[in-house]
Amino acid sequence: MSVNENEFKPKIVAFCCNWCSYSGADLAGTNRLEYPAEVKIVRVPCSCRINPIFILKAFQRGADGVIICGCHPGDCHYMTGNYHTRRRMTLLFSMLDYLGVEKERTRVEWVSAAEGARFVDVMNSFVSDITRLGRCRRLEDLRCKEN
Repeated sequence: MSVNENEFKPKIVAFCCNWCSYSGADLAGTNRLEYPAEVKIVRVPCSCRINPIFILKAFQRGADGVIICGCHPGDCHYMTGNYHTRRRMTLLFSMLDYLGVEKERTRVEWVSAAEGARFVDVMNSFVSDITRLGRCRRLEDLRCKEN
């Protein structure tokens, strides 16, 4: 089976909290579980530290999908960080909808440090969804593109 050179490979940015989701990704690697290389992980202290501007910038700079992964509600090392994340991202998602970005291009998932297999399943599912949607051109900054 030959690989099509023109096959679309989405650019995915995954913001992962240091304490749970990033450790879940690390566990997946330790267990040799694979998820697509198109997923670029950004490690943050807590999911509540993700400024909505980071997500807008990711789309502007060419990301086709953005996923936020944090500790399960009630399990946050900073007590209520993931509750703040949930509220903040709900508002951001409605703003992205207003801007014309499909709601399927962003997602919030709760993945603990012991859930390496779940991390892989979430990433594979998200990459599959974004691949089906195709390239995101809605917020991309055309001034930065070479002719």
